[in-house]
Amino acid sequence: MNKGWIVTASGLGLNLALGILYAWSIFGKQLTEPIESGGFGWTKTEATLPYTIAIACFAIMMVPAGRLQDRLGPRRVATAGAILTGAGLIIASFASPAAAFPAILGFGVLAGMGIGLGYASATPAAVKWFPPAKKGLITGLVVAGFGLAPVYIAPLSRALLADNGVTGAFRILGIAFLAVTAVLAQFIRNPLAPPSAQVKAAGPASADATWRDLLRSPAFYSLYIQYACAATAGLMIIGHLAKIVSVQSGNAVTIGFLFVALLAIFNAGGRIAAGIISDRIGRAVTIAFVCIMQSIMMFFFSSLSTVGGFLIGSAVVGFNYGACLALFPAMTADLWGTRNLGLNYGILFTAWGVGGVFGPILAGAIADATGAYGAAFTVAGMLLAFAVLLAMISYIDISVSMPEGEVVVRIGKKKKPGAEKMAA
Repeated sequence: MNKGWIVTASGLGLNLALGILYAWSIFGKQLTEPIESGGFGWTKTEATLPYTIAIACFAIMMVPAGRLQDRLGPRRVATAGAILTGAGLIIASFASPAAAFPAILGFGVLAGMGIGLGYASATPAAVKWFPPAKKGLITGLVVAGFGLAPVYIAPLSRALLADNGVTGAFRILGIAFLAVTAVLAQFIRNPLAPPSAQVKAAGPASADATWRDLLRSPAFYSLYIQYACAATAGLMIIGHLAKIVSVQSGNAVTIGFLFVALLAIFNAGGRIAAGIISDRIGRAVTIAFVCIMQSIMMFFFSSLSTVGGFLIGSAVVGFNYGACLALFPAMTADLWGTRNLGLNYGILFTAWGVGGVFGPILAGAIADATGAYGAAFTVAGMLLAFAVLLAMISYIDISVSMPEGEVVVRIGKKKKPGAEKMAA
């Protein structure tokens, strides 16, 4: 078996485990239950804080994690992420009705940082084993694990909580996570040299692009805004889907968990499909198409009230959100090469963090003020429409500043080896 496929499979498995982040919704619900019902009697704010901090630490950690894996290699960084996350879950098991700090420190800070370290290591390592024609496919496969994680994590967490309580469930998950991810991390390695086709296609300037070149490029800021807009809409729905179903159906539909699982499945499928499609028609065109579909769905989402409507809405939102998680790292590799992909994509990934904070808070605030989510969906749809405009502008030649000169990359069309041209 080609070593690149082993790295890809290991990265997918690692991301499946790192999706433990999504388990918090199950734990958070239990933590707000009364003590006599097996909960901790925490307020909703107390139960949400560790998760919010974990998302922030995850997004922020992607920047130093990317730099570390570029310098030290992905195996070491992924191993550190596995240890931090496992240890964080074990520390969280010491939380109690009177003490939320262990959960904030363990799950919020340590596990959040560990997830960032692991996630930053998997995709760049796998992409480096394959030529440019497979960038989208490989990226989609690796990140699909994170999107698919809720499908198994939700029922597993429920079972552990029912049998072992909050403390025992955290401890078991922490030990199991350590055992599994510490092994998978050992297979996350860079090739000794990139495939010859990749070197020819990328060229020395593109392959050596640094974070300074990234920040000097107008293309980066366009992608950053597109990513933030796309993440805002997706994470808004993910964070509130069960409640949205309840509100818009008048409590007539009581299977919100089913739509959450469906969204996760399409989330994973969208990452793989978008990667394959973008390898053929170009990243910018695919991003524009995905944002158009998501924008239309946002404008119609407030009208959904039946099981059929929510099935379609969950599938479309999940697919489009997942697609973005494959398209933007692949686009980063296209424009700035793979040598410093860890750090470069880590910087771009902070846009996901912006969306992760802004989207759910916006939806919650509007729902609290108006009793409905309609205005939040409208705002998200308008943001996505703006992202479509930026993506179509990106279809035109984008100039990326490089140390040796200016490389003009026609990203709207499928590139052939040597398609880049050097401008004086």
